[in-house]
Amino acid sequence: MSSLLLTLLYLLFLFFSLLLLLFHLKWGCHTKKTRLPPGSMGWPYIGETLKLYSQNPNTFFSIRQKGYGDIFKTHILGCPCVMISSPEAARIVLVSRAHLFKPTYPPSKEKIIGPEAIFFHQGEYHSRLKKLVQASLLPSAIRGSVAEIEQIVLKILPSWDNTTINTLKEMKKFAFDVAMLAVFGSDMDMELQGIKHLYHCLEEGYNSMPLNLPGSPFRKAIKARKLLSETLRKVIEIRRKSYKKSSGSGLLEVFLGDDQQNRKFNQLSDSQVADNIIGVIFAAHDTTASVLTWILKYLHDNKEILDAVTMEHEKIRQRIKEENRHLTWDDTRRMFMTNRVIQETLRSASVLSFTFREAVEDVELQGYLIPKGWKVLPLFRSIHHCADFFPQPEKFDPSRFKVPPRPNTFMPFGNGVHSCPGSELAKLEMLLLLYHLTNTYRWEAIEEEDGIQYVPFPVPKGGLPLKMIARKLNLYDHIVQ
Repeated sequence: MSSLLLTLLYLLFLFFSLLLLLFHLKWGCHTKKTRLPPGSMGWPYIGETLKLYSQNPNTFFSIRQKGYGDIFKTHILGCPCVMISSPEAARIVLVSRAHLFKPTYPPSKEKIIGPEAIFFHQGEYHSRLKKLVQASLLPSAIRGSVAEIEQIVLKILPSWDNTTINTLKEMKKFAFDVAMLAVFGSDMDMELQGIKHLYHCLEEGYNSMPLNLPGSPFRKAIKARKLLSETLRKVIEIRRKSYKKSSGSGLLEVFLGDDQQNRKFNQLSDSQVADNIIGVIFAAHDTTASVLTWILKYLHDNKEILDAVTMEHEKIRQRIKEENRHLTWDDTRRMFMTNRVIQETLRSASVLSFTFREAVEDVELQGYLIPKGWKVLPLFRSIHHCADFFPQPEKFDPSRFKVPPRPNTFMPFGNGVHSCPGSELAKLEMLLLLYHLTNTYRWEAIEEEDGIQYVPFPVPKGGLPLKMIARKLNLYDHIVQ
């Protein structure tokens, strides 16, 4: 028995010796010129995942920045990672040398959204998709959507009258409806009516542990994803047959219009169209809802800022009334204070704390080696909360955006070729909701205690329950009939 034990120990010794030798052969040639960034890899496999997700991300990042500097290594979600918190390094990864760092997501996320979605690709296919998505979401394309988005606002606000709402849930409903409008246009097919329930299942599974067990949220999400694909393929088939180019008809029509021009070459398949529709709706409503929830929180806590925003909106409302017209795109361009509130919320809340990239080969970054296959995480939250770029970063101060921030220090929608193509639509729907909301309601917090929860984006505790109190102004008295 003892000889067997000795043999096993000897084999283990040989195994680990071989691993060390392989490591030396792979990385030894780099040691004279470059080295891995400083940092801790934590426990085997688990790494520092529990530390990251059991505390405020600011605390996790700041402790390591103080100990190791702006570039440090760690191990989260089963992957060796390098985190970067300097604007210069972030620009290298996202812009100037972006071809060396491909976008990457955990396989479970890719499975739920769809492998052909724009988020998971580089090169020619990504460029083509981004061009198409931007064609339907650039200011020139969405300026004609003001009236339709406004109707969504006017439909949802009366249901809040003198009630208590869960802000995050209500904002998700609103942002989802806007996303559906942006993708499918104003003509909704009957098949699309059940999509909202399927998306709810998808969202719960996306934010859960990827355990494909009976009854698990992940298993339900996979089933919902299959039904969603089937529903979308029916809609795509119908619209392909009845395609007729028209302005403002949504992203789906843009996809199909591109296919009309490329019918003989490189036509997008139904699965490619479906994956990208699912991905765009998913991206368009979740983050926007989280940002809107934070805006209401900040306005509640800063009454003087709320008063300034309301005054701006009342002046616009009075002009609209005098000129006997509707709210227009040009009116939203005059909402300077409101726009600064949105920018400061994007900075302060930093809903997108970081993004994932993966080194496609061994890369040297500011004197450190990033091995091929390692994840690279530009830390937007750390940059947005750096006092060198934003003095008193914990203070909510929209006036700081009277002057444009330094380059690469404000990246709420990412940066480079993979930046969010729907940023202008997100800002437009926020402006329109806030215009009517401040003219119609005031709100009081139900929870006395402040707190943050991560679902997975940071949002106020409990989704921010608010008691909505109607102002004397009638919701519709400034709308031209």
